[in-house]
Amino acid sequence: MKTNIHHAVGLMSGTSMDGTDAVCTRFVNHRFDGVIAHAFLPFSSKLRNDLLSLQNIANNELHTAQKLAQTLAENYAQTVQQLFRQPEMVGIPVECVGCHGQTIRHAPDDGYSIQLCDWALLAERLKMPVVGDFRAADIAAGGQGAPLVPAFHQMAFGEDGSTTVVANVGGIANITVLSANGEVFGFDTGPGNMLIDAFCQQYFNQAFDKNAEIAKTGSTIHPLLSKWLNTEPYFHRKPPKSTGRDLFSMAWVKKNLAGDENPADILRTLTELTARSLANAVLKYAPDCEDLILCGGGAFNPLIRQRLSALLPNASVTDTSAFDLPPMQVEGAAFAWLAHARLHKIPANLPQATGAVGERILGALWECV
Repeated sequence: MKTNIHHAVGLMSGTSMDGTDAVCTRFVNHRFDGVIAHAFLPFSSKLRNDLLSLQNIANNELHTAQKLAQTLAENYAQTVQQLFRQPEMVGIPVECVGCHGQTIRHAPDDGYSIQLCDWALLAERLKMPVVGDFRAADIAAGGQGAPLVPAFHQMAFGEDGSTTVVANVGGIANITVLSANGEVFGFDTGPGNMLIDAFCQQYFNQAFDKNAEIAKTGSTIHPLLSKWLNTEPYFHRKPPKSTGRDLFSMAWVKKNLAGDENPADILRTLTELTARSLANAVLKYAPDCEDLILCGGGAFNPLIRQRLSALLPNASVTDTSAFDLPPMQVEGAAFAWLAHARLHKIPANLPQATGAVGERILGALWECV
């Protein structure tokens, strides 16, 4: 059989809004075969603040959104150009770039999800095909449009004979369950790093809680944790389901605060919320999980890892670097595959994860002749 080798670049700027990852990925016969190179370009504080401002209703939103879409396209183009300058990329023929864009509103129950990017401008800057707008086809078919990565997780991490859970702890946390019986499904479990980071920025003037150093000085406020877990309907909804910054915001955190709590204790409790909500989802929907594989920024939070190990004593907790795929490259690689799948007309959604009525080819294509 003829061996077909392709390369695609995936771009990802997640809910944390810290910057853009670009990952060049190799595919053999349409299957993931490793990462060639990776680049990261941080967002400026102005770009991040401007994006965050679009989470709230304001005047002149349409103009602001379009200008930010152009700014993002320029950021994405610079990230890809930085990637192409790496020595590993010499002589690598890249067929396309997959760009998720920056989510600013996710409302699948209302039939839409908005990702910002001027994909036509990005294709013009790069002079190569660009695939974007991945969620729309799945939502049109009755799905949540998220999570989009379970099919890639199945390809990269699936093992026969045991139940494995891949947990992406980005701004939002989501899991992919790779069941021993071959069933695959996934959903968003709740906040990942998003609330931890937001609280750190507002109360400690730090971008994030590096190595959980601040949270480790605090104690979990158990009544507050119980209130969050027991009264938030999202945690009790059955999958398929997805969520985002529209729900889990600082306003969501503050509405249950008395006002006299120690900030370090609140941060510790938010960290526990991420671990507990994720572990609860695994215990309920994958009780026979033997391996929990972490990716995303939360894979580097030692307190989250420690708590997941304690809450899931029957599962081995590791991260994707054990599969030669560093945790911060997984989503970029997934969107490279989604773009590759679009070019080759391969259905890429997983209806049992998103709730769509069937398989769909995802994404729209922009080309520069």
